[in-house]
Amino acid sequence: MKKYALDLRVVSVEQIHARYVLIKLTDDQKLPEMLPGQFVEVRVDGSPNTFLRRPISINFVDREKNELWLLIATVGDGTRQLAKLQPGDLLNCILPLGNGFCAEGGPSVPLLIGGGVGVAPLLYLGAELAKNAIAPTFLLGARTKNDLLLLDEFKKYGRVVITTEDGSEGEKGFVTNHSLLQQERFDHIFTCGPTPMMKAVARYAKQADIDCEVSLENLMACGLGACLCCVEKTVDGNLCVCKDGPVFNINQLLWQV
Repeated sequence: MKKYALDLRVVSVEQIHARYVLIKLTDDQKLPEMLPGQFVEVRVDGSPNTFLRRPISINFVDREKNELWLLIATVGDGTRQLAKLQPGDLLNCILPLGNGFCAEGGPSVPLLIGGGVGVAPLLYLGAELAKNAIAPTFLLGARTKNDLLLLDEFKKYGRVVITTEDGSEGEKGFVTNHSLLQQERFDHIFTCGPTPMMKAVARYAKQADIDCEVSLENLMACGLGACLCCVEKTVDGNLCVCKDGPVFNINQLLWQV
C-alpha cells in the first residue's frame, strides 16, 4: 500500500480524559485508503526533547467528513505537545503504515477485546465489520469507569460489554475473567492493549481453539523497518513490528500461551 507524507489540518482536539486526547485531522484532498490496525507516524514540532516521530494507531476514518481520528495518551513530552494543537494547525503525518487486521472474509462472530489506549484501533475495525453486515462484540477493560474511552462511539457499531478492575462499571476483574467468554462462542478474536492482557487473551483463545490476532505495541521509532528497535521474535525469525505488523496472528508469535 502506498505511503504518504501529508500536512493534515487539525479539525479539533478533544480532552476526553485527564490523560487522553482525541485529535481529528483532515485534508483538502481525499484522505488515502487506510486499514483497521494500521498506524501513522506523526512529527512533533515545538518539543526540543522529542527527536523522533511518534507512532499513533488509526482510531477511526470518517469518509463522509474526510477525517482521520487519532486517540493519544499524553504520557511524555512529545504527546503532551500534540495535546496542545489547536484547530487549524498542521500535523505532519506519514501514513498508512504497517499491516492491519485480517477482517475480510473471515469472522462471522468476532470479539474485539481492548484495554486502555489499546481500544484505539478497535473502533475503526468494528466500524468496518459493521459496514460489511458483521456484528462485532466489544469487550473493553479499564481500571475504573472513568478510564473507559469512547463508549458512545463503540456502541454505534456493536454490542459493548465492560470490565473494570474496581467493579465501578460492568463486571469486576480483567477482560479474560468476563462471564461472556464462558457463555458465548466467538469464531475470531482481535485484541490490543497492554502486553500482559494480550497474552492472557491469547491463552484463552488457544484453549478455546479460536483464531486470534493481536496488535503489538513494541517501541517504534522509524515506522519503516529500518531502525530495528521494534523487533519481535516469531516462528519466522525476528520481524519488525512496524513493517511486518503491528498485527500478528498469535500462531506467529513465540509467546508461551
